[in-house]
Amino acid sequence: MKASLLTSHSTFHGRAQGRLFDEHRVRRVRSLDGFWSLHRPAEGTQIDPEAWASGVSADYLVPSVWQSLPGWETYRGQAVARCLLAKDTSGPARLVFRGASHTARVFLDGQEIGRHHNAYTPFALDIPHLEAGSHELLVHLSNEHGDLSALHVSNDYYNYGGLTRPVEFQELQAPLYIRRVHATPSRDATGRWQLKLNARLENLGAAQNASLRISVAGLCHECPAQAFSSGSSFLEATIPVPHAEAWSPASPRLYELTATLVIDGAAVDDWSDRIGFRTVDVEGDRLLLNGAPLFLAGFNRHEDHGAFGCALPLEAMQQDILLMKDLHANAVRTSHYPNDERFLDLCDRAGLMVWEENHARGLSLEQMQHPLFHSQCRDCIAEMIEWHYNHPSILLWGILNECASGTPEGRELYAGQFAQIKSLDSSRPTTFASCADGKDLCQDLPDICSWNIYPNWYGNRTATEEVERFLTYSHTHGGAGKPFIFSEFGAGAIPGYIDLRRNVKFSENRQAEILRECLEAILAHPKVCGAFIWQFCDVRVDEGWAIQRPRCINDKGIVDEFRVPKLAYPVVQACFRNRPRGCNCVW
Repeated sequence: MKASLLTSHSTFHGRAQGRLFDEHRVRRVRSLDGFWSLHRPAEGTQIDPEAWASGVSADYLVPSVWQSLPGWETYRGQAVARCLLAKDTSGPARLVFRGASHTARVFLDGQEIGRHHNAYTPFALDIPHLEAGSHELLVHLSNEHGDLSALHVSNDYYNYGGLTRPVEFQELQAPLYIRRVHATPSRDATGRWQLKLNARLENLGAAQNASLRISVAGLCHECPAQAFSSGSSFLEATIPVPHAEAWSPASPRLYELTATLVIDGAAVDDWSDRIGFRTVDVEGDRLLLNGAPLFLAGFNRHEDHGAFGCALPLEAMQQDILLMKDLHANAVRTSHYPNDERFLDLCDRAGLMVWEENHARGLSLEQMQHPLFHSQCRDCIAEMIEWHYNHPSILLWGILNECASGTPEGRELYAGQFAQIKSLDSSRPTTFASCADGKDLCQDLPDICSWNIYPNWYGNRTATEEVERFLTYSHTHGGAGKPFIFSEFGAGAIPGYIDLRRNVKFSENRQAEILRECLEAILAHPKVCGAFIWQFCDVRVDEGWAIQRPRCINDKGIVDEFRVPKLAYPVVQACFRNRPRGCNCVW
């Protein structure tokens, strides 16, 4: 059935849905979530810029993956999403895309206004002036593999297509607006909390005098009025917040941070976020949260669901967190890309600690030498930190899972990305997950050493043997004296397949047995400060992996793709609940 171009429009809601709270009260923000039209070629996968509407069309609910549409289940190619938006008054505006998979070209009234690569990071496009009235918004999308992308390749997870996270239209009252405020908590010499603030303002017009007012925890700080020239401006201040309570897993206290832009005595723009007061430090081989030793116990989690693909609704995200908390986990790793900010908001309020990493998994040196690799990784890291900086739940920044860390050329790429992260955020430790068994050349680069191991699954070594072997290698190849995390371990299990007589691999009972052995060896080891099970839920993979992945599913989850528990669920629950830790660690 063909959608009508005349009637296709988005459904506006009363507030934007990109976060769990309102980011703006002065700035007018409208959600573009709702029904759009979606178009792809009748034959082939390449969009004709002049005739994109003449192919296959569908009513398309944003946010979602196009694989949820009948006839689109396996489509890999190009498509165009279309909606109409209305602007009430003439003036500047912004479009905010929380996630577009994986490459997007955005057109407003037929003119291209921006491009973006990467399905997993948000981006915003400034519109210096837009007339009042109705406007046509087109987003040309691609989830293709090939020269276009160095990071989205055929992989052990699925590259979906579509507008997979919320979309917003923001009407600005003035060309000068607040882009964001980064807040870094620390303790002063007396042990009281303080905030170092870094505000970024954008001016889409001529120089403008304005002042910035910041409020948090019942306190208000006024930045003196000054002239802001065209382009980006930065303001910095450190303010005491002596009565703030610390954020921790046991008490995830959050505060609203609000910045208000004032011109000629009137508030013309605002920006809000939720922050927590906590510190993360590395002291020798210990990871510290608020000065206390910390053990991270949790799961690797892909943003994937049998019903929703990577576009999980809020209710499904919350279900995942409730299940992980029920399992007595305290942490989650966003394998292998930045996550939806709504999920991070939920982690903030639940006290679930996060290892967030840039987008790259299992890339060979040849793949890392793709001409777009450096720029796409650089942009992914910059956007991840720019948009997610204030989340107190994020304790670690990670990069380049299982990439070419065993080569000199790969080492240079790892070193460059760690340097970029430190230039953007020096308040959090860094790490990466290696699988370069006996070859890794990068153990000296991160603050924390992390290894992916699969005892009794890939090979026949026991968990106890593998734990000692990888600890020894890391300590003798640059990682001595650093905290150590086992970032992946696990086993596959086809849901419902139980074989108690033979206890074979891919049975639920064998998976439970392997996970028990791994957890008993890892949780009891005094030199380990973290354990992340691979993985929380089963996930769809690219068909090229079918020979290794029954059903084209990576089935190492302890729940299936619809969150039905396997036999490993109560085993993991008991191990995390009865953790045999010798030291008094935050858990």
